[in-house]
Amino acid sequence: MNDTSARPTLPDRLSIDARSPHHVAAVFAHDIGIRFNGKERFDVAEYCISEGWVKVQSSKTVDRRGQPVLIQLKGVVEVFYR
Repeated sequence: MNDTSARPTLPDRLSIDARSPHHVAAVFAHDIGIRFNGKERFDVAEYCISEGWVKVQSSKTVDRRGQPVLIQLKGVVEVFYR
């Protein structure tokens, strides 16, 4: 059941937005987890492990195109498959 050979490697940078060049659809076919500063987060829209940041939505604020406004938080980022 934990067949890791079928899972793609987790990229250094990943975004949930399908229009982003950092969106990898094959990764989202599996359940992934993101730990930021030692605490698991469920509201991450984008992350970068090497630069040490995550982007999360700023409350319910949207820009003029209707996309959520994201804020960038810096810290230690760990990504794993569940």
